[in-house]
Formats: sequence, C-alpha cells, structure tokens
Amino acid sequence: MDQIVTADGVRLQARVWPASANAERVRGQVLLVHGLGEHAGRYEHVAQALCAQGWQVVAYDQRGHGQSGGGRGVIPDRNSLLQDLGRVVDAVRPLQPGPLVMLGHSLGGLVAARYVAEGLHVKPAAWWRPVDALVLSSPALDAGMNLFQKLLVAVGSSLVPGLALGNGLKPSWICRDPAVVAAYVADPLVHDRICGRLAKFIADAGPEVQGMAASWRVPTLLMWGGADRCVAPAGSARFAAAAPASVQAQPWHALAHEIFNEPEQAEVLAALNGWLNARYPAAR
Repeated sequence: MDQIVTADGVRLQARVWPASANAERVRGQVLLVHGLGEHAGRYEHVAQALCAQGWQVVAYDQRGHGQSGGGRGVIPDRNSLLQDLGRVVDAVRPLQPGPLVMLGHSLGGLVAARYVAEGLHVKPAAWWRPVDALVLSSPALDAGMNLFQKLLVAVGSSLVPGLALGNGLKPSWICRDPAVVAAYVADPLVHDRICGRLAKFIADAGPEVQGMAASWRVPTLLMWGGADRCVAPAGSARFAAAAPASVQAQPWHALAHEIFNEPEQAEVLAALNGWLNARYPAAR
C-alpha cells in the first residue's frame, strides 16, 4: 500500500512497517497521524520500536504535507482531514487482523481525537469508523490562541480561507535536542504553511473534543510535555481531568512538544509500550 486516494482525488503517500520477524505474533496495527508541517517519515524510530513489540505500523502524509498531494497547509473543507482519515482507516483495516490503535501527534492528535469523538454522536458522520484504542501525543486540544489571534483566524477563514501563510511556530520550540531541530530545519519535506480554513479547524475542533471528554469511551493514552510552546499543555490537562477512567494521562513536566524526540524519548516509548502491553498482551 503506497498511496491512498481521497474522496476528492488527492493522493496520500502511505508507508507500512511490518512487525518484527522476532515477535511472537503480530498483535495488530498502529495507525500513525503526524503533526502540522511535518510528515510520517519523521516517525521511523517510533515505528521501529512498535514493530519490535509485534505491531505493524502504518503511517501516511496528510494532505498538503510531505509527499502527499494538495497545497501545502491547505484544506478545501473544514472536515477534509477527517474525511481523509476515514479513507485511510478503510484501507488499513484489512491489512492485518487484530486491534487497530490510532496514534496522533500534535495536529495529528487533534485530528485523531476529533475523529474518535465523532463516534459519540447519535448519528456519526459518514466518514467515521470505530477504532480499538487511541494514543495522543501533545495533541492540539488547545492551540494557545489569544483573543486577537482567534479574531484573525475567524476573519481570515471567512475572507481568504485557502490562503496559506506562515504558522508562526519556531523550529526551536519542537524539541530540546539541537540535532533534532537541525534535522527538522534541513528537511525539504517540512514546511510552515497553514491556511485560514485549517487554522479555523484547529481552533474549533479542540473545544469540540474538550466538550466530549466526560463521555469518552475509547481506551486512550494521553501524553504531553509540560514545557510545550507549540500547543498549550493546559488543553491536555483539562481533557484528562474531565475524562473517565478510559483515559490514562501521562504528563512529562520538563518535556517540549515532540515528546518522542526529546532526550527522554526512551521513557516515553516505554510508557507507550507499557500501556499497549497492558491492553494487548504480547503472548496469548
């Protein structure tokens, strides 16, 4: 599976990492959804860690990102990323028996959370499909916008919804490891574009997910860094406080935005694998 075609004909670049041949059995699949301006290739080490534990990992570049089609940072409709994810889930489910775990980071975490939240409605949208578990890494549940920024987003999304501008995020904010930041800056597939419509989706979807926290049913691991400057850590903390026991919260107070790339990444990966092992034991 190299590409997945969206409802409006955009080709999404996909990648599959098979489970390690040394694993006792293939436990299921993890579907990875990356963040704003980046691409799935930056998660090679995360995928390999999961493959070693018996998981098949599938990732794709969201539209307007990486090697996928679409204008950089542009979405044609407020639900485009959710509709795309529904297509991806349909393509991924038949690849391997067992549970399907969705893992989303940053914007990808917001997209994944909003996608799962749709299932809480009495009549979910046509693009929704159930997943078995959810992992959120520094999700953009609160973009940290002040009142003026929210006003700009509202005006811009109405007047020029498809115009892509700089997202205002500094590369140095992503991680405390200078080598990771340097690689991010040098990566030709990374960009800083975002259109008004995408910004409006982020501004609206966060509160929508927050409002459904108390009704959350899908088993979820929510992880975030307390020193995050790309999104507001308070968004994750509020969701965790309002959610039932189906949500396990794991904050790291000293970590920056990309918790899987921080110097403490081994601890983060261990927490992820520990949570997965508790839900889906490696041995039958």
